[in-house]
Amino acid sequence: MASQDIESATTALQVQPNNKARRYDRQLRLWAATGQSALESSRVLVLSGSATSTSVLKNLVLPGIGHFTILDHATTSHADAGNNFFLEGLESVGKPRASEAVRLLRELNDSVDGHADTRQLRSVVESDPDWLASFTVVIAHNLDSQILAKLSTLLWEHPSHPTLIVVRSAGFLAEFFIQVHEHTIIESHSETPPSLRIDKPFPALKEHALSLDFASMDPTEHGHIPYVVVLVRLLEDWKKSHGGNPPRTYSERQEFKKSILALKVKPDEENFDEAEAQAYRCWTETTVPPEIASLFDDPAISPEALRESPLPFFHLLAALKKFTDQSETHTLPLTSTLPDMKADTSNYIHLQKLYKTRAEEEKHAFKSHLRAPVDDATIDLFVKNAHALYVIRGTRWDTLDHAALVNALAENPKAACLHLALSALSTLREQSPDSPISPEALQKRIRSMVGDEVELPECLDDFVGEVVRAPSAELQTTAAFLGGMIAQETIKIITKQYVPVRGYCTIDLIETWTAVIGS
Repeated sequence: MASQDIESATTALQVQPNNKARRYDRQLRLWAATGQSALESSRVLVLSGSATSTSVLKNLVLPGIGHFTILDHATTSHADAGNNFFLEGLESVGKPRASEAVRLLRELNDSVDGHADTRQLRSVVESDPDWLASFTVVIAHNLDSQILAKLSTLLWEHPSHPTLIVVRSAGFLAEFFIQVHEHTIIESHSETPPSLRIDKPFPALKEHALSLDFASMDPTEHGHIPYVVVLVRLLEDWKKSHGGNPPRTYSERQEFKKSILALKVKPDEENFDEAEAQAYRCWTETTVPPEIASLFDDPAISPEALRESPLPFFHLLAALKKFTDQSETHTLPLTSTLPDMKADTSNYIHLQKLYKTRAEEEKHAFKSHLRAPVDDATIDLFVKNAHALYVIRGTRWDTLDHAALVNALAENPKAACLHLALSALSTLREQSPDSPISPEALQKRIRSMVGDEVELPECLDDFVGEVVRAPSAELQTTAAFLGGMIAQETIKIITKQYVPVRGYCTIDLIETWTAVIGS
C-alpha cells in the first residue's frame, strides 16, 4: 500500500494528446489553443488563383483555417500550369483555375473547407458586397488598380469589414500592404518581460527577504537563494543607510554591485552573479510603460465610447487605467511569471507561490474595476500581458500621399523606388493591357506620381529594369517567399497575436532585403 502511495504521488498523470493536438503540436506552441480556435473559426477569401495566391493558401490550410474561397474567373493557361504547384500541369489547362487549385489545396488538410467561385470580382463588388464582408480576411494579388480601389473603399466603409491584404509582385520584386481599421492585440509575445517589481516589493516578498539570515546559512543553501530575494534584501538594507533612497549616482551603483558580490561565500555562486547582473532593477523605477500609458488617453475608453462598444479589450483597458491610478505602487498588475534563475526547487517554488498569491490578489482588485462582463480566461490573458498591449489603427490602401512618398525617397530610396515601380506597373497594365511595358512609360508614370521637382534616385533604373524584364512573370521562388510572409501576417490578424507589419512592406529577392515605408 505504501509503495502504491509513493508511486501515485511521484508519477505524473500521462494524458495522451488527441489527433488535433498531435497534428498541430508545433503551432500550438506558438499561438496556443486560443489562437488555434481563432484560426479554425476564420474565413479567408483569396482573389486570384495565381501561384502566389495558392502559396499563401498552402500556408494557411496546413495550420487549419476554417474556410477559404478562391474567387477567380480565369481558366488555367499553359503559363499557369508551368509555375503553379497547385495545378495538375497540362491536365488543368482550359479548366477553371479556381476549381483546380481548390481541389488540390483541400488535399493538404481534410478539416479545412474550401470553395471555388468563378464570378467576376467586379460584379461581386457591385452586386454582392455583403458576401465580401462575411470573410475574416481578404487577400488580393496583382489586381488591376481600378477594381482594387473599389474593393479597398468598400472594405473600408465599416470597421467590422474584413482586413484587406494587398499583394503585388513582378519577377523578383514584391510588396504588400495590410488595410485594417482597428486591431487590438493582447498577446503580442513581447520580448520584454513583465516587471518583477524589485524596487517596489509587495509586503510578502519584502517580509520573506528580510527574514533570511544569510550569514547562518550553509554554503549549499546560500548558493541557491534566488537573485530576486537577494536584491530585495540588499536594496532594503541600502535604503536604511541612505535616507530611503536607492543607489542613484554611478559610484553608488558600483558600490551596491560590489556589496552583492561581497556576500559570496564561494567564488562559484551563480545566484549572486545573477543578482549583480540584474542590479539595475533596483534603481530603475517600476512604472507603467510609456506605450501603455499612452493607451490610457485613447478616446475608446471614455465612458461614452464604452457604452457603445461591445469589445472587451477597451473595457479591460479602462479597468487597467483605474487599477494603476488607484494602486499603491501605480504599476500594472503583477504577474506570476518568473524567469529562470539559479535556485533550488524549494526556494524557487516558494518565491513562485509568493508572486502567484500576490498576482491573484491584484487580479481580483483589477476585476473590481470592470464595468462589463468579460470571461475569466480573457481577463487572465489581459493581466498577464498588460505590459505589452497594442492598439493599431491603420489606413486605407493607396493613401500614401506626395509628402510621404518624398520622405520615403529620402529615408529609404530603394524601398520607395521599388514601391513606385510596382505602382506604376499596376496603372500601366490597366491603361494599356495589351501594350508592352517600356522603361520610358514606367519612368513617365513614376514622374507623374512624385512631381517634376523631386530628384529620383539612381537605383530607380534597377527596379524599372526588373519590372520591364518580368512585368507579369510569377517566379516560383518569389511566390513561395511571399506565400510564407503573407500567410504569417494573415495568421497574426486572425489570431490577434504578434504584431503585424504596418505600412508598405517592400521585398527585393535580387539583393535579398525587405523594408517598410509609410508606416
